[in-house]
Amino acid sequence: MKRKRHSAPEITAKLHRADQMAADGMLQNDIARALGVSVMTYHRWRAGRPALEKGNSAERHEQKLPNQQSEREQAAQLDKLRQENSRLRRLVTDLLLEKVRLEEML
Repeated sequence: MKRKRHSAPEITAKLHRADQMAADGMLQNDIARALGVSVMTYHRWRAGRPALEKGNSAERHEQKLPNQQSEREQAAQLDKLRQENSRLRRLVTDLLLEKVRLEEML
């Protein structure tokens, strides 16, 4: 099977599409599959992104994507996730204790 070589504009366009998918919460495996490349190729492209976007790289990295959240929003979401994680850990602990107690009764 012959390898396909992607041009720099194609790679840049696919990386922008990948950024949008990542912002939507897609996993890297799914992103790579949607782009039609392997996960390693996707990682190589991301690592080499500054070389692909010569000239416009400073402007593009400073621009905020519409789906990106501010640091304050991210901190609030992280705090909410930590609280939920703590609540779930307590629930699991309670269930395990109840299971042990039931096993001892038997």
